[in-house]
Formats: sequence, structure tokens, C-alpha cells
Amino acid sequence: MALPRAILFDLDDTLIRAYAQPEEAWRRLLGTFAEPLDAPDAAAIERVRVVVMDEARTLWIDQTAAAKWRLDIPGARRLTTRRALSRLGYDDEALADQIADAFTEMRRQEYRLYPDAHTTVDALRQAGVRLALVTNGASAIQRDKIERFDLAHRFDHIQIEGEFGQGKPELAVYRHALEKLGCEACDAWMVGDNYEWEVVAPQKLGMCGIWYDPFEAGVPAAATAKPTRVIKRLAELVE
Repeated sequence: MALPRAILFDLDDTLIRAYAQPEEAWRRLLGTFAEPLDAPDAAAIERVRVVVMDEARTLWIDQTAAAKWRLDIPGARRLTTRRALSRLGYDDEALADQIADAFTEMRRQEYRLYPDAHTTVDALRQAGVRLALVTNGASAIQRDKIERFDLAHRFDHIQIEGEFGQGKPELAVYRHALEKLGCEACDAWMVGDNYEWEVVAPQKLGMCGIWYDPFEAGVPAAATAKPTRVIKRLAELVE
């Protein structure tokens, strides 16, 4: 597949591993709170994890709420953890906040650049492809990641929801990035791990939607759009 004139990259769980495999992460974190949760075994921890993640799914499936809380992920975690513990009969918002904040810090400490991220992006730049980094989230948090992983100078345009004022999957987000790159949609790819944001929405504009699926989850069963291409490693873009 010949390279396009421009590529828009997602950040979280595309260039860096940030929020992937939440089941394992929550299970591990909640295990450290077994005593205050009065959860003496793995089954008890699992009951808490299931409800915590159910509350999170309920929040994030609401597009209006999601647009608000994407700009305050730590606050969203506090809210959903409070709701989860309340459902389970705990009357301790301080404990809920402590758990949520500990999860946020654990995730931050465990951010990792995917091993082929720099080499892939650098190879694309060398090949003359115009590059944009298009990410949802708050400015300060996303800028910290971009600086931490030495990404800023690798992109011709960086667009963050908290700075631009809109986030994916709003079509204006992709249009603005394409305008900044001086490229038409038909000559551009969007690469990322979120099926709605990186496949469905970009294809509405005529872009190629390249789905990054490193954990081999497979195309969602309910998906109506098909990705232009599926990759399991970023390096596949230049191979």
C-alpha cells in the first residue's frame, strides 16, 4: 500500500501505551486495597472491579458526558469509583477517591512508548509524509506525554482537544488537521486504536482509516464500517 501525502496519528494507545487492558490494571490496583475494601480474596476483588468498570462504561458511553470528562480523566475516575463503591454498599467517598487517584497515578507511571513508534514516525517523515498528532484530552496532560516521549518535533501539526475546543469523532477535528497539513482527505490516513475515532469518522470524510490492533481484539462484531487496513505493529506502516 503506497504511502499517502499525510497521516494523522492518535496518541494514547497508539504511539504510547496508556489505557490499554483496563481489566488487568484495575484488578492489580484493587488488590492493593484489599484490606480497606474488606475483600479477602480474588473473587471479592473481582466483584469490585466489575462494578467499577461497569460504572466507567456507563459514563463513557454517554457522548455528552464523555466530551466533558475527557478533559478531566482523574475527576471522571473519582466520580465512577464513588458510584461503584456506593453500589457495593461502601459509604466512604474518601476511600473511593483514594482508589481512583491511585489508579490515575499508576497509569501515569506505567505509560510506555511503543517500541517502534519513533522509528516509524521518523521513517515516514524521511519519506516526505506530512504528519499530525491528533489527540483527545486536556492540554496539560497531553502536552506532558508529548514532551515526556519526545514527540513534538516529529510532527508538522499537533492538535489537542483541550486546546482546539473539539475532539474526535467530530468531523471538524479531522478537517482542521488536514487543512494544517495542506492535504485533501482522499490523500490522507488516520491511524489509531479507537474504532469509532480512527476508522468510522475519518472514512466519512474520505480518509483511509488504519486501525491499530496490537492486542488482536479483532474488528468489533457490531461494526458497520470496515477499516482500510488493520495493523498490529506501527512498523507495518513502512514495511
